Amino acid sequence: MLRLGYNTNGFPQHRIDDICRILAELGYSGIAITPDVLQLNPFTTSAGELVALRSLLGDLDLGVAIETGARFILDARRKHWPTLLDEPVDAERRLDLLRRCLDIALALGAETFSFWAGRAPEGQSFERSLERLGVGATALLDHAPDSGVTVCLEPEPGMAVASLAELLAFLRALDRDSLKVMLDIGHLPVTESAPPEDAVVAVGSRIGGVQLDDSAGGVHEHRLFGEGEIDFAPVCAALDTVGFKGLASVELPRHDHDPVSTARASIAFFRELGVVC
Repeated sequence: MLRLGYNTNGFPQHRIDDICRILAELGYSGIAITPDVLQLNPFTTSAGELVALRSLLGDLDLGVAIETGARFILDARRKHWPTLLDEPVDAERRLDLLRRCLDIALALGAETFSFWAGRAPEGQSFERSLERLGVGATALLDHAPDSGVTVCLEPEPGMAVASLAELLAFLRALDRDSLKVMLDIGHLPVTESAPPEDAVVAVGSRIGGVQLDDSAGGVHEHRLFGEGEIDFAPVCAALDTVGFKGLASVELPRHDHDPVSTARASIAFFRELGVVC
């Protein structure tokens, strides 16, 4: 059974506390928070605000995941730049942001914290990209060891670590069992030839968290459930088979014009499948 969450990047015009209340009213088990310029900004949010939010989350019995995919938080003109794969002086800016987000995860008692590789600079080899990513991943794993927050890497279409093959190559090179995988189900038809449920089984116990969205035609676009090609019944069965108990968070940022209706329809879809806790 899924513990369903919903990502705040689908609620960009709402206050965090209102999002929490709405999701609890709809029956969600958790919230995936993407700290961003206007929501839980890692550079301006106070300790007192985090204490108050943690209290609210506890009152509403919502689990928490912290995602780090804010698009323009470091550069107002370039999406997702800089990354951990850039030159050290630029990569350090990304690492500083990620550490701040990880501190938010710690303050909120989050279950997971996730990040991605980013696009490799033009001409950079895959091996060099893995090396630079390894530096950043190691720094994050060492930032708060034994904290209870599971650090996860998310494979992302178009980035240096996009496919499961690239992901597994990086995990082998890093050799840190504490780094888990944030698996976005909607990405799998874009990067993999096998059915999504087979990919779930292949990653197995390395799955730390899950994101949910549909896709069609091999295009990365975070479609509404039922508007793409993914059969979610076997996907949910596979998650159960591998023993996944974490948050599975809906991520539909392209439907942020009507987030409450979208969140309501999303949980109804999984209730219809009979897989929601």
